[in-house]
Amino acid sequence: MRIVSLWTLVTLSSLCSAADILMITMGGTKSHKIPFWELAKGLIPRGHNITFLSGFPADFSFNGLQEVTPSGLVEFIRNYTNWDLLGARMRGDLPLSLWDVFRYSWQACDATLEDKETMDLLGRKFDLLILDGAYPECALSLAYRLGAPYMYINTVGFYTGTMAMAGNPGPYSVTPVFYRPLTDDMDFFQRVMNSIFHLTIQPVYVASMTLLQAIVRRHLGADIPHVWDLARNVSFILQNGHATVTYPRPLLPNIAEIACIHCKPAGPLPKDLEDFIAGAGESGFIYVSMGSSVKAANMPDHLRKLLIQTFSRLPYRVLWKYEANSSMLTDLPPNVRLGRWLPQQDILGHRKLRAFVTHGGLLSMFETVYHGVPVVTMPVFCDHDANAAKAETDGYALQLDLETLTTEKLVRGIHRVIHDPKFRNEAKYMGEVISLFGYCKSFYFLGDGRRC
Repeated sequence: MRIVSLWTLVTLSSLCSAADILMITMGGTKSHKIPFWELAKGLIPRGHNITFLSGFPADFSFNGLQEVTPSGLVEFIRNYTNWDLLGARMRGDLPLSLWDVFRYSWQACDATLEDKETMDLLGRKFDLLILDGAYPECALSLAYRLGAPYMYINTVGFYTGTMAMAGNPGPYSVTPVFYRPLTDDMDFFQRVMNSIFHLTIQPVYVASMTLLQAIVRRHLGADIPHVWDLARNVSFILQNGHATVTYPRPLLPNIAEIACIHCKPAGPLPKDLEDFIAGAGESGFIYVSMGSSVKAANMPDHLRKLLIQTFSRLPYRVLWKYEANSSMLTDLPPNVRLGRWLPQQDILGHRKLRAFVTHGGLLSMFETVYHGVPVVTMPVFCDHDANAAKAETDGYALQLDLETLTTEKLVRGIHRVIHDPKFRNEAKYMGEVISLFGYCKSFYFLGDGRRC
């Protein structure tokens, strides 16, 4: 799959030497950084210099990558994401209010542009800007002021708004809105509702962009064109999806799909984790993670107790990504081990893993397919419902609703995906298909697509 991640990179790098590239993500969760990291890992060995602006301080460093984290943006995202997503979902409430949806883009933009670290970038020369397709509008104004060509990585695979702005067709009849549990196989009523969902968000977007436009002109000058016009002129789009794991779509020639750009073979686990798994014998273990956007440690107490009761009834060991210290959980059963951070792909590729219990984040679902693991999904917000609906349709996942979740339902669900071979078989099949996609892409780039 590294070939998949590199075929577009060589396109950018083969015609020039040592370009200075600025990457920007305005996304509000840390998962938005991962496709950019993978792109940087392919570009840097080819002699390019990468500057990466985001709202999340660096966890690690590697030569050739300079990370810029404007303190204003960091603080804004930290305050903005102090939410109770799990509690809201279990109560049946909206995870984000309409006001929060409306204000994010322009308030994040204001926090970014008023920061000195951001404005210092305007004194530099860049040959290319690579922007996140989620909330790209503020970064588009920076691209205009820097006078450099720009392209997107659409980090949210089911979001097609930026592609539509660039002229790519997205018919509502077969393009499910990214924040609802719909697929491309909708009946008449679902198509009507899907169209309503698409159209309802438009007034919110227009109003938000009106405020954002005023902000970028205040910070960067009155001559900044409207962000809608800038969005129409994007040169190239890397779409974090593919027909095999998202949906078949008509795509313009300047759009390339890069699903699983971050996927990689599993490596050995740290000794303490390997010893814990070995203690399970051939029964194996399950892995539980709600990703980077949903903090398990913030979950309501009744959900925590429900999960602990579920794990205590399982004949497997459980690795649970949980951000709090295990000493705070006095009722933790002996078959459960917590980790504030766990090497997810190394775990998903372990031969003794029996099932993955997760929120349905896009990158996690891609990794699941890549490693051929059956899944139980419990969607929380944003694109989780759409991702889970697609995975269930493809046959490798079982979806449970947090609103109606019980210990009995979760125990049955985990046992079902483990003991019904269709789930693992479908996961492996999808993994083979996405691997073939990477194999074919490599030969098409090398000019010999017939070898596919």
